[in-house]
Amino acid sequence: MSIYGFLHRSALKQLPECLNEAGYRCIGPRVREGAVTFGELTSIDDLPRGVGDEQRPAHYRLGEREDERLFAWAVGPQGLKSWLFTPRETLWRSRRDDDGRLYFETGSPADDRPLAAIGVRACDLAALRLQDAHFLEREPDPGYRKRRAGLFLVAVDCTHPAETCFCHSTGDGPACESGFDLALHELDDGFIVHAGSEAGERVAARLPLLPVGEEQEAARRDQQRAAIDAQQRALPGRNLRDALFANLDHERWQAVAERCLSCANCTSVCPTCFCHSHEEVPDLDGRTSEHLRQWDSCFTEGHSYIHGIVIRAETPERYRQWLTHKLGSWHDQYGRSGCVGCGRCITWCPVGIDLTEEATVICAEAGDD
Repeated sequence: MSIYGFLHRSALKQLPECLNEAGYRCIGPRVREGAVTFGELTSIDDLPRGVGDEQRPAHYRLGEREDERLFAWAVGPQGLKSWLFTPRETLWRSRRDDDGRLYFETGSPADDRPLAAIGVRACDLAALRLQDAHFLEREPDPGYRKRRAGLFLVAVDCTHPAETCFCHSTGDGPACESGFDLALHELDDGFIVHAGSEAGERVAARLPLLPVGEEQEAARRDQQRAAIDAQQRALPGRNLRDALFANLDHERWQAVAERCLSCANCTSVCPTCFCHSHEEVPDLDGRTSEHLRQWDSCFTEGHSYIHGIVIRAETPERYRQWLTHKLGSWHDQYGRSGCVGCGRCITWCPVGIDLTEEATVICAEAGDD
């Protein structure tokens, strides 16, 4: 049976210490430039103690809480994606010697140590499974595979969802059910700890865990129910493929495009989007060059450029491509929607476009398959 116990708040400092001793480089949520984002952790004191957030369409603000909680906020703009599918990465380098011979070498990550991520939410665990389906199975990527193989996941149940969250409607939260090595549920006086893998059990065995009391279990259940009840947004169904493709000429595409800036904020903060472009960057000496892969977006003009023609030249076509792919054709490719209900696209859209509202209008009364 997997390890399950209670860890006092003051003892949480031992978690990153155990992970460091096991050879992991730790990252976790930190306050940076007015937002909670993942960064290197030197100690548990780096976590956002007593920090809460306020999110709504086109609005994100941090504020102080009256307690010592570390995870009483919803997701920030950055999930795990940038640590595994890096925003800009050298895939290979080429070099020509004095005799004209050409040599190639593959790129390598700057830090080869295994990574431990503390504070991962349920929606980001679901997003990681989708990234795995693409970069490990559909289009195997050596760099992603190497980073993913050494990843240790410390998940945290979401107890304070934002106004923009809707993970319960997609079936991806707010509680962490699987896909983690350790899962934490934060209470006022500490954390319920659950090991979800053999690696997690080895780390949990080194922590001073106590039996979980009935009051603590009751508090956990109450918090999970409150987190579900707090979510007021929802998609009209979990499989909207047929409804979306039946409405490719819906007037709403033009209406939303009149607000959309094609800025690509939504795809940048989305934890599942994986569109990318390639670029060759030669040195001035003409003898060496780097081949780079970098994030791209279906909202950019260049993304649909083929043989001198921009296939999706206007914003309505680009928004339709994003929404129909994310909520529709992902079912054909990966067996589920590409949306995990994190709400980031709503919060970080400069004009506050709400994906759930647009999908509901376009799909009308689509059923849940």
